[in-house]
Amino acid sequence: MQIWLAGDKSSSSRASMTPLVLVLFLGLVQLFLASPGQAKHVIESQESLLAARKRSLFDAGVVNDEPVVGILSQELSYMMTQNYGDEGYDSYIAASYVKFVEGAGARVVPIWINQPVEYYEQIMTNLNGVLFPGGATYFNQSNGYAEAGRHIYDIAMRYNENGDYFPLWGTCLGFELLTYLAANGTEHRAHCKSNSQALPLNFKDDFRKSRLFADAPNDVVDILSSEPVTANFHQFCVTEANMTAYGLDEDWRVMSVDRDWNGMEFISTIEHKKYPFYGIQFHPEKNIYEWVSNKNISHTANAIQAAQFFADFFIHETRKNDHRFPTEMTLDQHVIYNYQPTFTGLKRSSFEQCYMFSGIDNDDRESSAIAVSLTLTCMFPVLTYLVHRLHVSG
Repeated sequence: MQIWLAGDKSSSSRASMTPLVLVLFLGLVQLFLASPGQAKHVIESQESLLAARKRSLFDAGVVNDEPVVGILSQELSYMMTQNYGDEGYDSYIAASYVKFVEGAGARVVPIWINQPVEYYEQIMTNLNGVLFPGGATYFNQSNGYAEAGRHIYDIAMRYNENGDYFPLWGTCLGFELLTYLAANGTEHRAHCKSNSQALPLNFKDDFRKSRLFADAPNDVVDILSSEPVTANFHQFCVTEANMTAYGLDEDWRVMSVDRDWNGMEFISTIEHKKYPFYGIQFHPEKNIYEWVSNKNISHTANAIQAAQFFADFFIHETRKNDHRFPTEMTLDQHVIYNYQPTFTGLKRSSFEQCYMFSGIDNDDRESSAIAVSLTLTCMFPVLTYLVHRLHVSG
């Protein structure tokens, strides 16, 4: 009998490889039966099929109406450490990112930092996409946000290379992390000054050729291009010169740029040309869910409409793979509902609420999930026997 542990690969994930395995198997059969001339034709046909499979990645349709998105946690910022470090917390997720995902129709699972690569391999078989949130941490910290991001990025690339549609989304620091990982962990960012800055987007002439904006409603594009609705809070920027210097312009498409308080131009939206990876330098989740005063965050109806567009787009992308947790009970052990947000706005945080985590609590919860799965698995034969006896007695 197969035993499901928390985070094990689901049958649907393994099933996603079936078409590729079948193609290879049939090809081998044909080669065995074919003459030399026919064999060459068979090889060429199989190569064409595999090439077509890769080309069709962005033709993926909706296959999952119950998406589950992982949000990567990160180390406590300096201010959070001052306010909450003594309480045993060592990582967090701002609640606005959770609401951003939930408000577009998905459930959230927190992804822990400081874990072995096997953890990320396992958890991602159950997720439909991952969001790298903004925040205030360094990329060179061992076992932290960037190192976890490295594992997630590499796994997502492998999924997509194999035709398994898996989107990544990066907001602000998460956008910078995407480009940092694409640059093989090389610091490529420029210093800039764009804190509490509300801006419109300066779209590139060909922005409609992107997947992100190809089908964006005209009224949303008009709002984004003419009104200062994007909330910017960053001291680092990625410029087009940075992208070119590190060869990133070959793989990433720039759709819009902006200028900081000093007039320095920076990239505000990008997407990968080959994979469903998206990055935005601004914070749409703040328009809808953050209410800290004096931060120059627009809460107009138009700002909310434009912000919601980005959430809806990302979650629509996550509906294009059939990764699932093996059981609803296993999912229940992982979802964010197991944690209660803290009203961090009371202590001058830039976030109204945060989910605060302790590494010990995380390990205990994972152990509990495994224990529950093992208990249920061990009980299954007994329950089956009892049901059978009742049926015979009846």
